Amino acid sequence: MAFNRADEEMAKKSEKRMAQALATSQVESDDYIDTTPGKALTSYDINVMALRSLLLQASFNYERMQAGGWLYTLIPALRKIHKNPQDLANSMKMHMEFINVHPFDVTFLSGLVLAMERSKEKISTIRAVKVALMGPLGGIGDALFWLTLLPICAGIGASLALQGSIFGPIVFLLLFNIVHFALRFGLAHYGYQAGTKAIAILKTHTKNISHAASIVGMTVIGALVASYVHLSTPLVLKAGEAKVALQTDVLDKLMPNLLPLAFTLIVYGFLKRGFSPVKMIGITILFGLAGKLVGFL
Repeated sequence: MAFNRADEEMAKKSEKRMAQALATSQVESDDYIDTTPGKALTSYDINVMALRSLLLQASFNYERMQAGGWLYTLIPALRKIHKNPQDLANSMKMHMEFINVHPFDVTFLSGLVLAMERSKEKISTIRAVKVALMGPLGGIGDALFWLTLLPICAGIGASLALQGSIFGPIVFLLLFNIVHFALRFGLAHYGYQAGTKAIAILKTHTKNISHAASIVGMTVIGALVASYVHLSTPLVLKAGEAKVALQTDVLDKLMPNLLPLAFTLIVYGFLKRGFSPVKMIGITILFGLAGKLVGFL
């Protein structure tokens, strides 16, 4: 049932994105004039494309999202593939349509699109592939990078920093970006070489990949909460002659680090309701000051 609901939501999002893409479309023809397959792209061409993808969100806007950066990523390869000026113009117009994809695994999609461009597929087909893969790549990217890689690398760096090591932030940046750039360039080559064959594979395994990465990421986040969120209370409950320390005698026996977990879940709940991280930082500071003043913390 959960998977069926997810499929329905994904279908609705795809329809919405297709409508947004068509609303910003200025393509004059669905077929290329020159249908001869374009020149094969070299490893250098693919590497240039992957490097230019770093500027995917440089011209981000709310009408076309990442379209400007997306076209900037593809322009050198498109110029090599399309020798007919009208074909190049139509291709560029199509790639200036609405697109919103994860900025770290975008190179898989751009490699795949370039393989289709080289084969001179119909513009509507290329557009449909772009729209169909925005959602899956977004889900995989969030689970892989934000919920898994980032917490792991940040946890290692923070551990070193808390021990007074200056290498904490350096290790964090190195670990994160080694994996990030390896995937960015690796996915670019894989997407181009696999071509349209990769679409079925990605759609089949998207849920499994996202689910596995989410499990690993949530496990790491749970460990980070227990290690780095420090919250305890000095309150002592009195019943006649008996004294019971709320923290050590009650909460810790129910579950160690119960207060940090509860506070983290409350913060998460506020974020889900639309509170910004900046507001939550301010609320956390006020909560800490008030708790200290009244003797709760």
